[in-house]
Amino acid sequence: MHFTIQREALLKPLQLVAGVVERRQTLPVLSNVLLVVEGQQLSLTGTDLEVELVGRVQLEEPAEPGEITVPARKLMDICKSLPNDALIDIKVDDAKLVVKAGRSRFTLSTLPANDFPTVEEGPGSLTFNLVQSKLRRLIERTSFAMAQQDVRYYLNGMLLEVSSGVLRAVATDGHRLAMCSMTADIEQADRHQVIVPRKGILEMARLLTEQDGVVSIVLGQNHIRATTGEFTFTSKLVDGKFPDYERVLPKGGDKLVLGDRQALREAFSRTAILSNEKYRGIRLQLANGQLKIQANNPEQEEAEEEISVDYNGGSLEIGFNVSYLLDVLGVMTTEQVRLILSDSNSSALVQESDNDDSAYVVMPMRL
Repeated sequence: MHFTIQREALLKPLQLVAGVVERRQTLPVLSNVLLVVEGQQLSLTGTDLEVELVGRVQLEEPAEPGEITVPARKLMDICKSLPNDALIDIKVDDAKLVVKAGRSRFTLSTLPANDFPTVEEGPGSLTFNLVQSKLRRLIERTSFAMAQQDVRYYLNGMLLEVSSGVLRAVATDGHRLAMCSMTADIEQADRHQVIVPRKGILEMARLLTEQDGVVSIVLGQNHIRATTGEFTFTSKLVDGKFPDYERVLPKGGDKLVLGDRQALREAFSRTAILSNEKYRGIRLQLANGQLKIQANNPEQEEAEEEISVDYNGGSLEIGFNVSYLLDVLGVMTTEQVRLILSDSNSSALVQESDNDDSAYVVMPMRL
């Protein structure tokens, strides 16, 4: 194997692929990246057995074909440290990878390509294409609500639900739920659901960098695969049953509050400073035309904010984890948001004022 490549052309895919590779590995080959040269194309593959990412780069000059695996992090650090305009010469010599650029020369250890595990190909049951920016928006609007290391392992990921013409993403950690839908050109009569693990979702979002570019999605029995012009990403699916999110959506709330998103976000942020650091609880008091926000902590410190809102209904006092409210307001984009509440023991439904494609549910706290 022997090829030359510009530093920039190699660094971008190498950084993304190295992001998938875990630093601490039980199998040494898993901390390596697989390099394959065929014709005038170089492909780089990284995996942690859960997710796999293949990056492809066109080489400008004819190359000698071959395949080998080398330590991902070291190769990336070498590329990063070279000058921006460096031309890198890479070849395999006597089971070592020799990297040359200008007056620099590095020799890296290798492991044979045959040792490198590949994510098994299951049969794809459903294929559709999406605009990258739309899928990215879907993920960004919901991924913050995924659980982290919950024993209910099916919550440590995101539900993707496909039905005729609609793709929906749902995430919940048991205390809050985020849901967002988009119209898509999908021919699917009955509902098809998969749970993509947390790492898979976050890695996939990193790849969706072209606003108008297209990403092709294949949902198989055990895997999801996303392919763009430069990358093919594969992730195992979580085997489990996601909670019935439709039962969680509050119905029949009679208290509708309309407020300025940015003003609410700022007021919540200020109040949060003096909330209990562990529980992050704040108290909301609703009365005609105004919302009072209060927080206190074990040091007997207090914060209070008053905000004008569009509300004319009965008074209500309810507690929330302020971090959950800030997360929701942080992913919204409209000027006005609406909160729908019913009583102090029921979850709140938060939505953008003129847009139903996203819905957020936050459970109340006893204060």
